[in-house]
Amino acid sequence: MLLSALISAFNGAITKILSDDMSALEIVFFRNIIGIGLILYALKLRPPSLQGGKIHLLFMRGLFGFIAMILFFYTITVIPLGEAITLNKTSPLFVSILAFYLLGEHLNKRTILALLVGLGGIILITKPFGMSISYEYLLGILGGFFAALAYATIKKIKEIYDSRIIVLSFVGIGTLIPAILFSISPYLNAPSSLEFLFPEFILPLTPKLWLLIGFMAIISTLSQWLLTKAYSASKASIIGVISYTNIPFAIGFGFLLGDKFPDFWTFCGIGLIVLGGVLVSRAK
Repeated sequence: MLLSALISAFNGAITKILSDDMSALEIVFFRNIIGIGLILYALKLRPPSLQGGKIHLLFMRGLFGFIAMILFFYTITVIPLGEAITLNKTSPLFVSILAFYLLGEHLNKRTILALLVGLGGIILITKPFGMSISYEYLLGILGGFFAALAYATIKKIKEIYDSRIIVLSFVGIGTLIPAILFSISPYLNAPSSLEFLFPEFILPLTPKLWLLIGFMAIISTLSQWLLTKAYSASKASIIGVISYTNIPFAIGFGFLLGDKFPDFWTFCGIGLIVLGGVLVSRAK
């Protein structure tokens, strides 16, 4: 899990480097289209054994996953890497809320405390003084929320779909929707707040960009494999705590790439979100 967290943060750093020459939507598109090839190859080696069903939930998992990814990748390009990853790590808090409303799971006192602690962390990071939150930070929080929706959907279909089919729905929809957005962008005059969803498609031409794109796709797959192995080898509560080490890794990579170092209140906010996530994992 520690190695997975390090690779995950490194993947965010590569995304930030690519953003100098590519839009966030292009990065999502190329990462996912390579992912389709990897998953199809894995399915060819060993066909899925589960029967499937509830195709609408499979589609929703892919849709929610795409929305979470594009919001996450976009926030990486506009705010410090460590803060973008921290806001994305609010997903366990949202999972608890969604599990209560959608899956009927009980919220105990520790979970409620964790949610309040995590909310305090979000407030310290986004600094909504004057009762307004920066648009970019709001998108980062929404990214965590949609990631939680994707995880909640997985909980409902993990017993009927092979994990590779679930991932395939994610990368497939994450390729199809960007292709549609690219095709209609020349005919739309999108508001400035949504321009990141309708960029002009520009095919990468330099070997450097293609090497970075390919490398990102490979290490993303490796990170997911290591994460899966970690959760199968130890208690989820322990692994969940270790997963938060990608935040200091991301802060370090971001600083090397020119991000400003987090101030005192941002560090406090990061600490509270991590504490909230730990409390949620221990409450289950």
